[in-house]
Amino acid sequence: MSTQLFQLLGQLDRAGATELVIATGRQVAVRINGVFQTLTASPVTLPQLLHLIRETQLATMVPANEKVGDPVAVDLDGRALFAQFIRQGADVMLRVEHRPAPQAPARATPPPNRVATPPRAGSPPAIQVPASQAAGTTPTEVAVFRPPRNHPTTPPDPATGSSRSIRVPTAPPGPATGSGPAATAAPGPVRPTRPATGGERPGAPPALLDETSEIVPPLAALVAEARRRNATDLHIAANRPVLVRTIGELVALDATPMTGAGVDALLLPLLGPVRRHQLAERGYVDLAVDVPGAGRLRANVSRQQGGLKGAFRLAVTTPPTIEQLGLPPAVAKVTENHQGLVVIAGPSGHGKTTTLAALVDVLNRADPIHILTIEDPVEIVHPKHAAVVSQREVGCHTVSFAAALKASLREDPDVIVIGELRDRETVEIALTAAETGHLVLATMSTPSAAKTIDRLVDMFPPADQSQVRASLGAALKAIVAQRLLPSADGTGVVVAVELLVGMLALSNLIRDNKLFQLPNLMQRGRAFGMLRLDDSLLELVRAGKLSEEVALRNADSRKELLAVLHPAAPEPVKRGGLFGRKDRE
Repeated sequence: MSTQLFQLLGQLDRAGATELVIATGRQVAVRINGVFQTLTASPVTLPQLLHLIRETQLATMVPANEKVGDPVAVDLDGRALFAQFIRQGADVMLRVEHRPAPQAPARATPPPNRVATPPRAGSPPAIQVPASQAAGTTPTEVAVFRPPRNHPTTPPDPATGSSRSIRVPTAPPGPATGSGPAATAAPGPVRPTRPATGGERPGAPPALLDETSEIVPPLAALVAEARRRNATDLHIAANRPVLVRTIGELVALDATPMTGAGVDALLLPLLGPVRRHQLAERGYVDLAVDVPGAGRLRANVSRQQGGLKGAFRLAVTTPPTIEQLGLPPAVAKVTENHQGLVVIAGPSGHGKTTTLAALVDVLNRADPIHILTIEDPVEIVHPKHAAVVSQREVGCHTVSFAAALKASLREDPDVIVIGELRDRETVEIALTAAETGHLVLATMSTPSAAKTIDRLVDMFPPADQSQVRASLGAALKAIVAQRLLPSADGTGVVVAVELLVGMLALSNLIRDNKLFQLPNLMQRGRAFGMLRLDDSLLELVRAGKLSEEVALRNADSRKELLAVLHPAAPEPVKRGGLFGRKDRE
């Protein structure tokens, strides 16, 4: 057995030590009196882990595929132990804990005359333990390895900030022999986990976040009032009045500011132990809650100067239809694609999630297919119709968008719905899914179709962008860029839409990086269902749904739109319009 592993196992001889955890990509950690403490400064790699356990029976136990293995009784360096391997993708975690042996006396400290064997030629470099760790000072706490969820769940860990954590059974503490020798090879960060409670099986599989939220009556009353006022958002902050957003503007429900204690009384019951730890660790928490009698909310609780703040988006109770949203009928035709990528774009707070839900509802009612959604959090719950809709929430049902997308390709989906394209890995897997025969619907916080394409390409390093343009040009079927604007009568909002339809000419522009020609393509592509933003604004003005002033303020080309609205107007009116000098610039 390697000297490095011998030194790590010596940590189990410390007073109260019950478990040693070594995970790739993280630091080594030992559990002492129910709390995980790190032992090393650097994370370990898979080659280092394999080198660490070479020439031991552990070397034959490493699973080749994703698996949560059962604890196996092993004898290492005279110690009676249980060892368990857990694998997720390329990440491997090894848990080693005491195996009760009442018939045999507990092992004393390691023999002082043991001679360290030199490392083999070509062996991975060891990761050294900081001097403060070797001296027995209190180490820091770190994050836990997250294995696949293939077994029944256990209650979440209130001590961790992770929604998916390894739950480690509490074992009897080992003999108190002082601090073990310093460790020299290392894997990864491990967060503290909760001791086993009554009814939990030792060695139970990992649990994702599954906490219930308590809605206090005053909060439910505020949400109901916001609904009554047709508000889209509710803001509760310390030392400020309660505000609601109606028709794009924030309006106070009451002039009296909320105290910090009052805000805490409204918001903290929404958070269970795990989310409270996330709030303390990250400064914010995202979640979805159902308010009895007032529908479903997407909530964000964060810390700010003065105390807590809660921002609540009031989601619709059922998926709306395309007609109810006032979207052009051409938007619904994007669901007729059997494969490819469809992106719903627009500024934050302009209804992208609602439009996405309406498109999913079209698919849900049309055919007996499998629709898999990945959201953070789940805002609109889809009812049962012709399709099977599997809604997965990041944090509750999956670790991340990227992890869920990787798994989705083996879950037999016909349509994959992504709540938001946030990072390069998510975009990369979404493009792969679109190229392998799936219809992928996603949202992105970009103001226009051209900016959406630029953002998708710019997420990748320059060396990869040429290949990304080729893949995006082939996979992109449509971009729906929308904006919510105040209606002409001032009682609500209307939606203005830009619709870019995938075609060979668009694919060539993307591949050749000639997006400056996109306006001309959209002008010529009306016969193929393309719709420019200015054309959508013009239709809304002519229908009396949108004021001319708001349309000109949001137009891509104010001069062109003004010329269409007032074809016979004299030149000063065309140039000056409604905005004077600013319009002439």
